[in-house]
Amino acid sequence: MLSRLMSGSSRSLEREYSCTVRLLDDSEYTCTIQRDAKGQYLFDLLCHHLNLLEKDYFGIRFVDPDKQRHWLEFTKSVVKQLRSQPPFTMCFRVKFYPADPAALKEEITRYLVFLQIKRDLYHGRLLCKTSDAALLAAYILQAEIGDYDPGKHPEGYSSKFQFFPKHSEKLERKIAEIHKTELSGQTPATSELNFLRKAQTLETYGVDPHPCKDVSGNAAFLAFTPFGFVVLQGNKRVHFIKWNEVTKLKFEGKTFYLYVSQKEEKKIILTYFAPTPEACKHLWKCGIENQAFYKLEKSSQVRTVSSSNLFFKGSRFRYSGRVAKEVMESSAKIKREPPEIHRAGMVPSRSCPSITHGPRLSSVPRTRRRAVHISIMEGLESLRDSAHSTPVRSSSHGDTFLPHVRSSRADSNERVAVIADEAYSPADSVLPTPVAEHSLELMLLSRQINGATCSIEEEKESEASTPTAAEVEALGGELRALCQGHSRPVEEQVNKFVLSVLRLLLVTMGLLFVLLLLLIILTESDLDIAFFRDIRQTPEFEQFHYQYFCPLRRWFACKIRSVVSLLIDT
Repeated sequence: MLSRLMSGSSRSLEREYSCTVRLLDDSEYTCTIQRDAKGQYLFDLLCHHLNLLEKDYFGIRFVDPDKQRHWLEFTKSVVKQLRSQPPFTMCFRVKFYPADPAALKEEITRYLVFLQIKRDLYHGRLLCKTSDAALLAAYILQAEIGDYDPGKHPEGYSSKFQFFPKHSEKLERKIAEIHKTELSGQTPATSELNFLRKAQTLETYGVDPHPCKDVSGNAAFLAFTPFGFVVLQGNKRVHFIKWNEVTKLKFEGKTFYLYVSQKEEKKIILTYFAPTPEACKHLWKCGIENQAFYKLEKSSQVRTVSSSNLFFKGSRFRYSGRVAKEVMESSAKIKREPPEIHRAGMVPSRSCPSITHGPRLSSVPRTRRRAVHISIMEGLESLRDSAHSTPVRSSSHGDTFLPHVRSSRADSNERVAVIADEAYSPADSVLPTPVAEHSLELMLLSRQINGATCSIEEEKESEASTPTAAEVEALGGELRALCQGHSRPVEEQVNKFVLSVLRLLLVTMGLLFVLLLLLIILTESDLDIAFFRDIRQTPEFEQFHYQYFCPLRRWFACKIRSVVSLLIDT
């Protein structure tokens, strides 16, 4: 009896797993879950710990053993989704950015969204002009250290805090000036609310870029925002498509398709290529969830979506949560005393150095030789200049994020001031969720994905210099490669057609083979099964057997005997 109890207790312990979830303020929440626990159970535990009711905007993100990011699905087992060895480590993040964060009902929700956008600002996902950047950073200072105090905040105090991948002394002085003169008296809640109101006006609010390539082989980043689908290329937004214009999302292998129906009755298909099939599937699922959340009126309108071709089932996915309109209606009904908020101060952080005490990063561009030694936390440099994407018009939500590094002198007067005067690189946001510590190898891998980089000084020198013969030859090579890139879609369509025909032939041959086996079993076997016996006794089958099948069998037997005798004679 004692041994049975001990074995039963050991089995129950084996079914329990330790989970650690890193929160937005970099604190950690650890709990124990059963083997068959669903994602919804873990998420509810976490929201109860945070005292969060407006929880539909948030999710749990994890990285699988292949370094692919995923959102935890609440209807499936946690253990089966992670596919890794315990203890499990995940991250609590904003999954659906509210279209108007200032309209959130509870302060605790606004605070968590504030922490997420602050991370986006540091990691290069949220872009803005220098003036806007200084104001946002000043709001963060006011919210986390309070009013300016000459006794506590000596000259240059803002340089101890890092809000962006890179910034200059001029920007630091501007941040300190705004903090001293314009924000005095604001409570943390007021500063956070003002921060959210300013952030939501920026074009890259809510952007979580996915690395891809267009049909010409140029690097691009796809993202889903509260307002629609966005394509970033280089430092520009080349496409912005509203959710009501997106008719279908589909993927096959590493290829992602976006079907667009515009107002002028014009239908367009945008095609992009993800690094791996798993990354493409993750991109597709994120698109399905974002479209359902922001576009639909009711969750009852959600349908199971299939990314299938003609003969095979493909992947099936269904969004399982509430939509944005239902979430807002539910939030309006919340009636409780505002929960107490334990705000994190300016303490060292492993994954978000924007709240880390440390020296100011220099804004002087580094050369290629020294670029390899830049810490991953300083942010990656801008992508190499690339050609435009598929020629689809961009919406008027804004033409560009930042000025193009290699823009002509004619456009130089229209440039917008930027942080550290460098072009935007969304590469920071494609780094894995900080489950493991950042490393130099991770930085080199990300640079290999996005191509080699060069400093701004080198690019300006290349603009001013006269093209040499080698440069002309290189330009010709790029043009030839571009022309070859445009021929790829035709070849891919031909290959897909050939594969479809082959699949049709294989399916047809398989059906014929199955029918032949069934016919042989009916006519030649002695199986005394009611189903077979009933078929054999029908007049039609008897007529077929004696008039067609028996002569055909004799003909085949004769041919086989003649072939065998011929082989023996030879």
